Amino acid sequence: MSILVGEVIAVNGVKVSIKVFEESNKDTLFYDGTKYKGVSIREYVQIERGFKKIICIVEGEYLDEKRIDDDYHHVRTVDLKPIGYFEAGKFFEGIKHLPLIKDPVYLLEENKLSDIYGNVGGDFVIGNLLKEEFPVSLPWQKLFNSHIGIFGNTGSGKSNTLTNLYTTLFDKKIESINGKSQFVVVDFNGEYTNGQLTTPQHKSIYNLNTRNQEDLFPLAKAEFWDTDTLSLLFQATQNTQKPFINRIVNGKLRFDTDDNFLNYIKSTYGKVFSVASPHPELLDLIRDITNILDNRAIKSTLKTVAYHGNGNKFYTNDGTYFNADGAGYRNKLEDDVDALTLPPGLSDLDQFSIRCHIQLIRDLINGYVQFDFIQPLLKRIDSSLSNLTKVIQVTDGPIPNKVVTIISLRKCNQDIKKVLPLLIAKHYYNPHKASVANPPDKTIHLIIDEAHNVLSQQSTRESESWKDYRLETFEEIIKEGRKFGIFLTLSSQRPADISPTIVSQIHNFFIHRLVNERDLFLIDNTISTLDSMSRNMIPNLSRGSCVITGAAFDLPMLLQVDELEKEKQPDSEDVNLQTLWTE
Repeated sequence: MSILVGEVIAVNGVKVSIKVFEESNKDTLFYDGTKYKGVSIREYVQIERGFKKIICIVEGEYLDEKRIDDDYHHVRTVDLKPIGYFEAGKFFEGIKHLPLIKDPVYLLEENKLSDIYGNVGGDFVIGNLLKEEFPVSLPWQKLFNSHIGIFGNTGSGKSNTLTNLYTTLFDKKIESINGKSQFVVVDFNGEYTNGQLTTPQHKSIYNLNTRNQEDLFPLAKAEFWDTDTLSLLFQATQNTQKPFINRIVNGKLRFDTDDNFLNYIKSTYGKVFSVASPHPELLDLIRDITNILDNRAIKSTLKTVAYHGNGNKFYTNDGTYFNADGAGYRNKLEDDVDALTLPPGLSDLDQFSIRCHIQLIRDLINGYVQFDFIQPLLKRIDSSLSNLTKVIQVTDGPIPNKVVTIISLRKCNQDIKKVLPLLIAKHYYNPHKASVANPPDKTIHLIIDEAHNVLSQQSTRESESWKDYRLETFEEIIKEGRKFGIFLTLSSQRPADISPTIVSQIHNFFIHRLVNERDLFLIDNTISTLDSMSRNMIPNLSRGSCVITGAAFDLPMLLQVDELEKEKQPDSEDVNLQTLWTE
């Protein structure tokens, strides 16, 4: 039998008001060996309506000056919100039954909280209910089968929550996961490159560095020689430069041998110096190819070649003209070109650059394109190659597929930080989508820490078309990925900067302290499962505490997430100035 504490005095829609008896004003009560919490904000009570028990949460209280009890005291009135009901010993979430006036109100036994929060027999615990200090097991089956958002200001504990969530998963399930699921962490700040998340045997770490080369992210040849991938890497415009790249890729796939490629290069030299009325830009383009191939003999000859504006021809300083009859080419260059070989270790990135120059040369000769439309692409390729060759390795060999892959972008410049996360997402998304069974027999979980860096709508460092392309790609992944077994986890300190389409597709949220009005407005208008009381607490949450809500949870929960052991914590601690400045 529970403790009777009051009775219903008003029911207005779904708002219930009760009169609380004077003797019930205690913080904690014990009755018949059972512990009960008293009636206070965010506590639970039960109202008996026949054989059903309607569970309500306390939202507010006041002294009703219009009502006076038998001892001439103002009546303590408490406002309740029904959240569910017990029927046949089982809890059901939602408002199906409402009480009537005079229905008795009882305290809820503490052990009933486990039934309400659905953690009976569970062991997936990352923290305790903040007010009740009661450990709650999260429904991992529903949670990791969804897109997850972890939001909170700097220092609010979101990195610890992200790490705790996945550390707990790997501690308990790593052997079951192995071979069936992959977890890929895009780590902007290098917080997960040491002993975090799981043991080294289940983890691959790529420390990418655009200044001094460290690790190289392995990209399959089939993924690299793809129009979308190359357009992404070099930020090609949709209408002009992407079709140009598509012609290059098609040519590569049709004639994909070293001999074909070498003959392609040699014939291009012949075309440049045996064409009537050549474009003056052809000379610079063929010089660029020669520099990549590093052929000294041809380089030396080309230093003596110039463009004759009046004659509209190329000529050398000894008076030899390169006419359409090919005599000048045979006399000056043909022997060196015939002896040309590909340099050892020519990377696919360099090969792509050569093919771009050749394609532009041939398109200019045939009148297919205007030089000014394609030249910006070549400039981007030239400027990007030095960075990309330090972080990407195009490979034919097997790519290691451990359970966890950490890709650290901490030492990368801003251009690579913008491009690479999208390339990584497509690298995993496209092959998985093409090969996975229906229903999926394998899953990929893409975890992006500091997601506002790559999913922001506010960035002014890039063109609108490129930004739209990146956002549309991630929007496709978050909208369509679930049916293919691909799930996103996004962590960010500025959720309002992330595309609203992406945020609206997230299924479950861990919300730490947020104080910015734009962030709070987004939360208000995106999360339908968040009640007003939990929302009002978000700006005042303490470090490590968060509101958990979403499709995997019947009710919003206020959780204090456990702090991990020192060696498992992400490398995101604040600087201790007392230690730093100690003499």
